[in-house]
Amino acid sequence: MYQFVVNPASRSGRGRRLWDEVVEPALQAEHAAYRVRFSGAAGEISRIVGEITESAGPGEAVTLVILGGDGTVDEALQGLADPAAVTLGYIPTGSSNDLARDLGIPKDPREALGRVLHGEARPMDMGVARFPDGREHRFAVSCGMGFDAAVCESVLSSRAKGFLNRLGMGKLTYLAVALRELLTANMPSCQVIVAGQPPLMLKHFLFAAGMVHRYEGGGFRFCPEADDRDGLLDICAVGDLPRLAVLLALPTAFFGKHFLFPGVHFRRGETVTITASQPLCVHADGEVLGPFDTLTLECRREALKILL
Repeated sequence: MYQFVVNPASRSGRGRRLWDEVVEPALQAEHAAYRVRFSGAAGEISRIVGEITESAGPGEAVTLVILGGDGTVDEALQGLADPAAVTLGYIPTGSSNDLARDLGIPKDPREALGRVLHGEARPMDMGVARFPDGREHRFAVSCGMGFDAAVCESVLSSRAKGFLNRLGMGKLTYLAVALRELLTANMPSCQVIVAGQPPLMLKHFLFAAGMVHRYEGGGFRFCPEADDRDGLLDICAVGDLPRLAVLLALPTAFFGKHFLFPGVHFRRGETVTITASQPLCVHADGEVLGPFDTLTLECRREALKILL
């Protein structure tokens, strides 16, 4: 039995239509056994997923298929009663789709459904963010503090996002907002500590991102060698360089060449702690979680299974 959870607001409100016109007819043609539930208000994905996974009997496997964007997957992760008992399927209908981009999941919903129905499950790492107040937040793609999180916050409220998404140019939203945020970004001091490695001290900190996968923000390859099965986070930390240099480096991140610039630092490890001299915006998988001055990230090796 496939348990589908659909975000009808994804792809600028076309998620429900994609389900009705493409995905459900294909399921019926395949005579697949399925149940579908639709989200409404923010936070409902987690509740629905919690109900699905908590109702499964002890040791009972659940095949959970998400139709939505990276944020929908992120919200679903928060609701998992036991990640080890769940096999994920993913039909990407978001604006950035960085998870699907790295995993090679097709943009076409019918082709993505084919991977769900006829693919094989393979393990995938999962990230966990921990905050000073004791809360934890799971993430699939990346979690960051500073500039990249501020970009996510601005994109979520951008009026241009939906329009450009409909034109298939959603990536331009992230780039335009990134350029604007760069000109106004505050740069406090920061310390980045990866377990077992010397601290990285940045007097003028822009951002740091811990990544399970290679892409973030609609295709930026901030960590071009990230491997979602190695049990490690790849970390990109940026600071102590002029804004003009950042302006020049930012477009090269689409090709993973930004580490050629001084002030762009790479680290890799199981855990990383980022401590800034003032609270900064934090995001996980593009979803803004609020301002914090300390963020600890860890990678849990092969904590998830996904159909590919």
